[in-house]
Amino acid sequence: MEQRLSWFSRLPADQRSNVLLVTQTGVSNFVSWLQDPSESIRLTAEAFRAAPRDLSRWISLRQTLEMVRTAIDVFEQQLPDLAEDDQERILLTESILRYTREIAFAAATSYAAAAEARGAWDARLEALVVDGIVRGDTEESLLSRAAALGWEPSSEATVMVGSAPSDDPPTIVYQVRSRAARAGRSVLLGVQGSRLVVVFGEASDGRAVREPAGIIAEAFEEGPVVIGPTVPSLAEAHRSAADAMSGLRAVVAWPEAPRPVASEDLLPERALAGDPEAERLLVDTIVLPLNEAGGTLLETLDTYLEVGGVLESCARKLYVHPNTVRYRLRRISEVTGRSPTTPRGAHTLRVALGVGRLVKSRGTS
Repeated sequence: MEQRLSWFSRLPADQRSNVLLVTQTGVSNFVSWLQDPSESIRLTAEAFRAAPRDLSRWISLRQTLEMVRTAIDVFEQQLPDLAEDDQERILLTESILRYTREIAFAAATSYAAAAEARGAWDARLEALVVDGIVRGDTEESLLSRAAALGWEPSSEATVMVGSAPSDDPPTIVYQVRSRAARAGRSVLLGVQGSRLVVVFGEASDGRAVREPAGIIAEAFEEGPVVIGPTVPSLAEAHRSAADAMSGLRAVVAWPEAPRPVASEDLLPERALAGDPEAERLLVDTIVLPLNEAGGTLLETLDTYLEVGGVLESCARKLYVHPNTVRYRLRRISEVTGRSPTTPRGAHTLRVALGVGRLVKSRGTS
């Protein structure tokens, strides 16, 4: 093996001795089987059970199969010379092929079991990370667990929530990860009862799509899917999760909400549901900017909404030309990012004005 496999000589001495132990066990089992041909091949997997569990961390499955192939070559060269006649030589050759096939399958089974164990542990660890994000944990342990799963802690993070598509965790994992791979994003996911929580990161390469949320949303059950705001790092992902959860609770108030829908687009419904963060955002992003832009914009918006969005009626009440109202409405759209001339924009602005008055009456800002 040292002659044929360049990597073998670089293994630590204890690992090479473990390989020798596996080889000796396999040869011993082969001899035992030859002594009793009527008995089926057994204990082939024992050769791999005899090795320490961390052997698979040092030696990959590909390297293991290379060693098996090397052993087969040596067996085929050496054992036939021990035969007394041609019939025995044929028997030995067939036995070698049969036994080494079983050894190869045993190796694959051993590595598959190790991979399944690691996968089960990773799934539990991933669920802990996602649960910590939802609960708002900011401990260093959350970041270290995420790093153990291959997540870059400084990477941007966005949380999506919705209904889980099935009761079968492996199916959910496959559906989410396959779509995340298509979108070019790394993900963390957790199933909490009937709710599916997905955290996706920033683009991993140039092939990533611009809007990954739409692709990943396909993995959710039919119904609303809410996206929280993108935050700079995983340590702040709880803010994205809190907004997404709040949006999921309130989205029922907007039957025609798109799928997926951003939590920021659900600010009116969230405020009606009693979310103080939504109230704060409505005041900070709509009411205060309108106040700072000048009283005429706030007055014009209030009047325009009160007359049902009729431009001429608004102009008459304000004693201005309709073109002046048009200009002010455009300015309102520029300042707030919401257009009072659309049904959804008008609804958001109306709720924001109401929330602003309530906040003012409470003496808070």
